[in-house]
Amino acid sequence: MTIPYLSEDALSFAPELSVIIPTLNERDNLVPLLDLLDKALTGLAWEAIIVDDDSHDGTPELARRLAANRSNLRVIQRIGRGGLASACTEGMMASVAPCFVILDADMQHDAFLIPLMLDVMKEGDTDIVVGSRHVSGGDMGEFAEHRKALSSLGTRLARMLLKVPLSDPMSGFFMVRADFFRAAVHRLSNIGFKILLDLVVSSPTPPRIVELPYIFGERAHGESKLSLRVALNYLELLADKTIGRLIPLRFVIFVMVGMLGVVLHLGALSLLFIRLAIPFYLSQMTATFFAMTVNFVLNNTITYRDRRLTGSAFVWGFLSFIAACGIGAAANFAVADMLFSHSVYWLAAGFLGAIVGSVWNYVVTSTFTWRNKAA
Repeated sequence: MTIPYLSEDALSFAPELSVIIPTLNERDNLVPLLDLLDKALTGLAWEAIIVDDDSHDGTPELARRLAANRSNLRVIQRIGRGGLASACTEGMMASVAPCFVILDADMQHDAFLIPLMLDVMKEGDTDIVVGSRHVSGGDMGEFAEHRKALSSLGTRLARMLLKVPLSDPMSGFFMVRADFFRAAVHRLSNIGFKILLDLVVSSPTPPRIVELPYIFGERAHGESKLSLRVALNYLELLADKTIGRLIPLRFVIFVMVGMLGVVLHLGALSLLFIRLAIPFYLSQMTATFFAMTVNFVLNNTITYRDRRLTGSAFVWGFLSFIAACGIGAAANFAVADMLFSHSVYWLAAGFLGAIVGSVWNYVVTSTFTWRNKAA
């Protein structure tokens, strides 16, 4: 059976290597990057998979036009989800090649190192080949001093989790065997931008790693993606790989937001009742509504940012959140009162009541307010 629009060459093409290129607003870099890969990978059977996070600068449209004239280029445009780590994961899962290499679209990675990485991989006793800036011969290039300091701090934090020696766990340029990746994929956090660290820490067996030096280049076009959000995502990844093994990280963030809500509640109550002399029941109701509103907004922005509600869904979500938290507050009171009446110390009774209320709020709002879009 012939598949329309595919040539016989395309049907018979079996790549020995997939180059996974995550993109976000990288339109001006696509043509020069593919030209560079054509030169660097001459003689290799390779394909490129561009995984775009719904760029608004024309990146996916240009990528599809380029793919129409290249049998070794495919495009995945993701809608409603984002993040470099998960983009890399989707790209690798879409490939049938025995090896994958992750390559940024900004041409700061040395594409001419890829054939050597593949040669090392073909020797058969390596799971991951890392392009490293920290082994002899490697360099951070023209990184600004503050970025070097942040990278150094991130590296030191990452090494606390590593079970194997790795000089540059922050590297975004590496090659991995397909079977090794698939053995670890269900353990991946897919949080943020540091897919290498996620992969190494998530592996069920210690990976065999070889590091090759390269010099980090300068961005040709576009803007760096480094931001406060990237830094927070990195800390979230580290937390997920530590306490996240015992307690869901989303629950931890949910509770932290709730604790902030308690502080805001008491602050608002003090202002209204003490300073403004508003009757207590009105002050309490207002403070409670204020704290719940802030909690909902913060959870929608931070805790459930991957399921963020907008428009009418935001309104209905807020109403369901208020209802769930109201029932949770009642459960909190009932449990605490029951324990206290059975001679449990008041502080312990109050704490356990709060735990019951928090678990209720988390489970119910996860299920109804921020239910998984994929469900």
